[in-house]
Amino acid sequence: MMNLMKNENQNQFTGRNMVLGVQFLFVAFGATVLVPLLVGIDPAVALFTAGVGTLIFHVITKGMVPVFLGSSFAFIAPIIEATRLYGLPGTFSGIIAVGLVYGVVSALVKWRGIKFIERLFPATVVGPVIITIGLSLASVAVDMAKTHWIIAVISLATAVIVVVYTKGLIKLIPIFIGIIVGYLAGFLFGVIDFTPVKEAAWFALPGFIMPEFSWGAILYMIPVAVAPIIEHVGDMYAIGGVAEKNFIEKPGLHRTLLGDGIATGLAGMVGGVPNTTYSEVTGAIALTKVTNPFILRIAAVTAIVFSLVGKISGILKTIPQAVLGGIMLLLFGLIASVGIKTLIDSKTDMGKIRNQVVVSIVLTIGIGGAVISWGNFSLAGIGLAAVAGILLNLILPGHAKQVVVKETK
Repeated sequence: MMNLMKNENQNQFTGRNMVLGVQFLFVAFGATVLVPLLVGIDPAVALFTAGVGTLIFHVITKGMVPVFLGSSFAFIAPIIEATRLYGLPGTFSGIIAVGLVYGVVSALVKWRGIKFIERLFPATVVGPVIITIGLSLASVAVDMAKTHWIIAVISLATAVIVVVYTKGLIKLIPIFIGIIVGYLAGFLFGVIDFTPVKEAAWFALPGFIMPEFSWGAILYMIPVAVAPIIEHVGDMYAIGGVAEKNFIEKPGLHRTLLGDGIATGLAGMVGGVPNTTYSEVTGAIALTKVTNPFILRIAAVTAIVFSLVGKISGILKTIPQAVLGGIMLLLFGLIASVGIKTLIDSKTDMGKIRNQVVVSIVLTIGIGGAVISWGNFSLAGIGLAAVAGILLNLILPGHAKQVVVKETK
């Protein structure tokens, strides 16, 4: 790993490189800490596992890909529901299993190539699964927002304004800015309790939690990996287009998938959330034209350092529920819209009855919270919907459109 931190003159801890590295962490910071806050996990753990996971990813991919790994939005709803059903320690065993799924898919890609994966996970399956992920906890967002509607609306409006009307780096961090403005509103309304900040030490280890084996949580979480895996493929094409390199070929998609998988498995082992490549960071790279992977490794080291500052974790824990709820009103809707966009981009023919059947059953099972149980095991919600979609797509006659992943120029 140390060899990756010192190669050429550009791979040095210069003042310029340090500033650029912190900038990329700033882009990913809001999203990275939002996920653990929403699912009841110490945000310091998420920062730590994002940093360590990113460094591991760079080792596996031979330090060639300018990527920063962070908390995946796709797992918010599944983690909340799995925690309700199996407890948080049990859910972590499911997260470890997700990492193993990445490893299996990595091996399949190396063996059969990317077309095999695209055939197994077409847009007809991936699209409605992503929609289900976005909408399955819409009621939770509303419940959190109504704890103080004014603050929630201020947070939501700020994020929307940033997304729609701003340009440059600011446009890439709507969640971060929405949280800051909402937090200031919470302070003005006197709803923030600063006790966690006062009680936090300046330097402290993150609140690691060890996993507990749970077959139920494992079976629930494994199918949820379908959507992030497809998203990963798109991210690799996108970052390759920005850097003008073919990362699918070299170092290879199998290596990048394995990097995500090991980072996610490690996160589950210490009580963190699944890690994935960040589209926001890819956007920042496209904007700044900084494609040096070493800069992203500086961002990773900075994230680890931040995770050890107890006061940062204390401040994050004081964010009002209404602020998080306001952001979630936008976030969950945006996730669902990505699913719709997946169907549109792939030109899925919704006039075909077989496609209507797959999409409708995935949505009904996922949003309806259907459960199949046998003995002490059960498969429910999003996980069951993903399995049903994959099986229906393989069984029903006709071929579904593959997910269309356009290479960024």
